Amino acid sequence: MPKLTNRLPKKCRDRNQAFSWHNGKRIYHGVWGSPEAEKSYKRFIAALLESPTPAPPPQISSGTDLLIAELTDAFLEAHEGKLHGHAHQFNTTIGYLVEIYGELAVNEFSPKKLKAVRNQMVKGGALCRNQINRYIGNIKRIFAWGVEEEIVQSSISHALQAVKNLRQGEAGTFDHPETEDVPLWVVSATLPFLAPVVAVMVQIQWLLGMRPSEVFKMRVGDIDRTRENGLWYYVPGSYKTEAYVGKMVFPLGKAVQRLLAPYLDGKKSADSVFSPRQAMKERAAEARANRTTKLTPLQQERDVRRALNRASKVEEFYDRNSYHRAVKYAIEKGNRHGVKIPHWSPYPLHKNFH
Repeated sequence: MPKLTNRLPKKCRDRNQAFSWHNGKRIYHGVWGSPEAEKSYKRFIAALLESPTPAPPPQISSGTDLLIAELTDAFLEAHEGKLHGHAHQFNTTIGYLVEIYGELAVNEFSPKKLKAVRNQMVKGGALCRNQINRYIGNIKRIFAWGVEEEIVQSSISHALQAVKNLRQGEAGTFDHPETEDVPLWVVSATLPFLAPVVAVMVQIQWLLGMRPSEVFKMRVGDIDRTRENGLWYYVPGSYKTEAYVGKMVFPLGKAVQRLLAPYLDGKKSADSVFSPRQAMKERAAEARANRTTKLTPLQQERDVRRALNRASKVEEFYDRNSYHRAVKYAIEKGNRHGVKIPHWSPYPLHKNFH
């Protein structure tokens, strides 16, 4: 039976806003659950029934009538695939902003309203002080982008810069305690449950005292294997403190070379050394090896199609979130097998290096 293609758009929910998809665009109706949103949705459906192909709405060239919900949506659309590991952070930030001021005109936003959003974050009690400061910085970035696109008045973005970061000890805020070193036995207990590619990343980070980003951003071309002294040298494309200490170079001895070698062969200079796609293949191979029943030709064909589909949705590089999730999954897997591994994150590993 063919799929139906002439259904009327449904009313959806996102960041506490009611909206409908039409011709690939979001049509906002107002705050989810409000009488205004219900009336707006009904008017929209009535207009579609009267004229199934209405003229597209006029492009908004200024912030006079542009709503904050529309500004944030335009920002996410313009930065799709460009926020890398910060996409989740921006979505959370926008959730706080739109929940309070989604129906407010962009050019009516002000520093006091930004501080009201910040107060809401503080009252929630889920975000530490540094997270709140980052989220407020994200809102400033969204408005600065709007100025660049000439849909927000420059005076609005400039005024928002006057809102200072929360300082340590301010009422209602908290800071996470200083992270402690991860004991070697904890890392060793987790390694057997990690995908092989992630296990190598963890070991290299431990051996060289690297930050996680220096591991998961590693490209084949960043590793110099041409010198005659028996060492390889890893020169990161960018480094957190490069502006202060200059270019960082990591000498790679024989132990690290043995870990890296299988992930360098047959790759181009711009390819990632450690890829989530490789981890996906390793997990599939492990599942296949542990299979107790014979695989039929139909299952083989189906598995190939699924693998290709999954690979197209998996990024070429790890980021801070996917790396952390891979370690978290291994810990949970180990605990299901009765190993009793305490929770840990790969981020403090570079502090273990002395």
